[in-house]
Amino acid sequence: MAVRKILRVGDPRLRKVSEPIPENELGSKEIKKLVRDMFDTMEAAEGLGLAAPQIGVLKRIVVVGFDRSGRYPDVQDGIEKQVLINPEIEILGKEKLGFWEGCLSVPDMRGYVERVRHIRMKWYDEKGDFYDQEIQGFDAVVYQHECDHLDGVLYVDRLKDPRLFGYNEELDSAADEPNRVAV
Repeated sequence: MAVRKILRVGDPRLRKVSEPIPENELGSKEIKKLVRDMFDTMEAAEGLGLAAPQIGVLKRIVVVGFDRSGRYPDVQDGIEKQVLINPEIEILGKEKLGFWEGCLSVPDMRGYVERVRHIRMKWYDEKGDFYDQEIQGFDAVVYQHECDHLDGVLYVDRLKDPRLFGYNEELDSAADEPNRVAV
């Protein structure tokens, strides 16, 4: 198990499309080690999720999961730990949900992004078990954010408005000042 370096915005590897994992590699020692390293890296950085491209591995693997997050104190239940290999997302409905998103690859910053509230996902886990689930609310937002990484997309590409993006400290200060607008 190892904590790996997280790539930051500007690294061209974050903008590449990741390769699918062949079914015969599911359950392999290589995939299990990568998944362990991804969880170790995510937890060391206090993240909610992590995609393999964020550590320089251009494979379609995402890990998610947390109990509580200081970044999202309104989220009471956390997200169950999950490994998503070769995930596919189907949009179910048009209703959107907006959050101030952050990213381990865009440290100390956040921006306001609206994503679809209701999705269906299909994926495999690291053992090769297949899942097909409908996911709603905050969980759907997190899954979409992480899966975007597999296609070279960062949340900054999906900002509702470029003015709704900045460093955490400045955004927090702006929210406290009466003459400044913060969403």
